[in-house]
Amino acid sequence: PRHTMGADALVSSMAQHWRIVVPCAAAIGAGAYLAYSELAFRAKHKGKKLPPVYTEFGCLPIIGAAIPFLIDPLALARRAEAKCGDCFTIKIFGLRITFLDGPEAQENFCRARDDELSQKEAYAFSVPLFGKGIIYDVDTDKRTEQIKLVTASLHTTALGNYVPNMLAELELYFGKLGDKGQLDIYKSLSELIILTASNCLMGREIRQELHSEVSTLYAILDKGCTPISFFAPNLPIPAHINRDIARKKMVKLFKGVIDRRKAAGVKEKDVLQVFMDAKYKSGDSLPAEEVTGLMIALLFAGQHTSSVTSSWTGLFILQAKERATLLKALKQEQAEAGPIDIESIKNKMPLLTACISEALRMHPPLILLMRKVHGDRAFRDMYIPDQDIVMMSPNLSGRRPEVWKNPDEFDPYRWLAPREEHRGHSHAWVGFGGGRHRCIGEGFAYVQIKAIWAYLLRNFDMEAVGPLPKPNYEALVVGPKPPCTVRYARRKNSTAEC
Repeated sequence: PRHTMGADALVSSMAQHWRIVVPCAAAIGAGAYLAYSELAFRAKHKGKKLPPVYTEFGCLPIIGAAIPFLIDPLALARRAEAKCGDCFTIKIFGLRITFLDGPEAQENFCRARDDELSQKEAYAFSVPLFGKGIIYDVDTDKRTEQIKLVTASLHTTALGNYVPNMLAELELYFGKLGDKGQLDIYKSLSELIILTASNCLMGREIRQELHSEVSTLYAILDKGCTPISFFAPNLPIPAHINRDIARKKMVKLFKGVIDRRKAAGVKEKDVLQVFMDAKYKSGDSLPAEEVTGLMIALLFAGQHTSSVTSSWTGLFILQAKERATLLKALKQEQAEAGPIDIESIKNKMPLLTACISEALRMHPPLILLMRKVHGDRAFRDMYIPDQDIVMMSPNLSGRRPEVWKNPDEFDPYRWLAPREEHRGHSHAWVGFGGGRHRCIGEGFAYVQIKAIWAYLLRNFDMEAVGPLPKPNYEALVVGPKPPCTVRYARRKNSTAEC
């Protein structure tokens, strides 16, 4: 017994020491590695003028600016820009992140080729979400082919086919409301847009039979995309484990729909059918795994951004300084636009379009766009080093006082003639990115959001309850913080035919 107790004491003592020694050794090792990397980096780039490195209180050894970056990346970037100018670098866990802000810097970012500023490495965290062999897990040629497939599903003719489906979902969703009441506009539009996505993108079978299951799986996938995913996308945390399980279930679900369509010889007018019928240049069809991956990528690209932007659009309109005048002008525009169809949406709603663009300028849903530098890249008299992560912020670009008059005010008329402030500088506005990688879903987003607000303006009188919500920077896609309460009353006579 004495020997056993002695052995137990020895093991316990060793365990206590290891609890201290192992973390200390890991920290020392990480510190030594980072110190060596920094010395090697300086030797490699000796004599070159690099972007200034921004540090502040809260930037710690090893982790760098991780804490202020995770708390509020935009606030950190604004402080750095005020001190360092349009091009600066912050360090996080030894990773160099260089920001480019302002029209000239944004043009440098947007005009770069893939072999100069690469999307693939910067968005590697999306691979477990979208799946192997999808977008950021393939070479440039195959990625180009996949993007062309997505583009084909969102061209003008296809958008015209989707508008009646959007209106059907609007009638069904808002038809359930009483004559008056209150709702959370962000929650409601998020629900509506995933219903619309089910109808227009994923197909009749998903919308009619499997919508609830797809919505549940999508919510799990969404929760699996966290700030830590950017740094460690395969870290075995519960959110990532659940994400991987949900994705496998999503593949199985879509494969079932694909197999049933093929067996029945049915052809539908939706994006799922476009992907089913598509072929690569090699002549190969897309396997179910890749069809599902593209569907998830398309859903992620559109659902969050559309629900966020449609919500901010309404909230800004209802909180505008000249609210009554703006609402009167918007309703008059709707009265003159005719039925809600692809023609009126694209050509007869300039003020509503301006309201959406202004909401995007004020609060873009994607606050950071990323690339990885391949080969030292020149900007002005500086060099951005090879392997840096480069970030551009639509949020920062939308508040530049030399581009936008009174940039912190919601003013949709700045987008209309004769002002057209967005045309004053090349690449001044990057709400949908720009250059070679401008968002291919821009057209679909505008059509969807205009259809929603055209319908609401024609059928409801609405007013905001409470102050304008603050943006929620805890999420990767930045929407308004709840509550986003709106009071509504159904109009007895709609403004124009829907």
